[in-house]
Amino acid sequence: MAEVPHPREVFDLVGHAGPEAAFEASRARGRLHHAWLLTGPEGVGKATFAYRAARRLLGAPGDPARGGLGAEPQHPVSRQVAARAHPDLLVVERLGEEGKPRKVIPVDEVRRLSEFFSKSPASAPHRVAIVDAADDLNLNAANALLKTLEEPPSRGVLLMVSHAPGRLLATIRSRCRRLAFAPLPLEETAAFVRARAEVDAEDALRLAAMAGGAPGRALALAAAQALALDDAARSILDRLPELDEGLALSLADRFRGGEGMGHFSLLFERLAERVHALTAARAGEGQPALDRWAAAWETLSRLPREVEALNLDRTDALFAALTELRQAAQA
Repeated sequence: MAEVPHPREVFDLVGHAGPEAAFEASRARGRLHHAWLLTGPEGVGKATFAYRAARRLLGAPGDPARGGLGAEPQHPVSRQVAARAHPDLLVVERLGEEGKPRKVIPVDEVRRLSEFFSKSPASAPHRVAIVDAADDLNLNAANALLKTLEEPPSRGVLLMVSHAPGRLLATIRSRCRRLAFAPLPLEETAAFVRARAEVDAEDALRLAAMAGGAPGRALALAAAQALALDDAARSILDRLPELDEGLALSLADRFRGGEGMGHFSLLFERLAERVHALTAARAGEGQPALDRWAAAWETLSRLPREVEALNLDRTDALFAALTELRQAAQA
């Protein structure tokens, strides 16, 4: 299964010709806004766009074969960006030292923006900062970002990725120009996955549907073995109110180690999605006693956040959720 590359290493963007054309037109007219809010579902291509725009702003010449904001991967600017070594690019993200993700982007990271933009470009036409993602800012960090937005930097451009812009401070949103990135058609997303991962056409379409038409998310799901976890979720629900304890224990084994939380969250996501579909179908048929299923769906949606925040035992949380599903099936 193919690994998911970091957006700074990606030089092609599937779809989104509209946002690219709007950004390029603004740049060509010399009326480039100082702050851009890139909105849309996670994995749809917003961060890839941000790095594409950054390369062009930092002086990489265009490569028409790679689309509106495409650049040649071997150009010195592109290589510096890929190596995280360009002096006029600052990236603010959740990844901390040694590549370990933090729960939020702390205020100290955002305060670097003020000093960064206070200086003139060292070797490029602009200084560029990428915030990936603005949704990860804690409250103090968001207020620090607002101070940067209130004082537009000369020859500075801020590109902010946001999966849920409604959660951002209204004062942040109002100071940015927004570019919206819509999901791609499922067939186009499936083709993207098939070209990069060892999956057949049917599984590629399943991954595209799971990801809601977000190509990056679909590829990440493929790498995270989402198909196997979705099959497990379907098996659990098909057997209710009986419980296959062997299957449950084998799933719990996946919750160990560095990737355990990811597998836990993904299993609960697949269970919640299937319970939602089941509840919607039964509601259409006028079946009673759906309140138990609705409560089970709420539990499945809530538990991963609580388990991570409170460091709860993942196996205990799984069996608690399975008990609630059994009760719903027996109602």
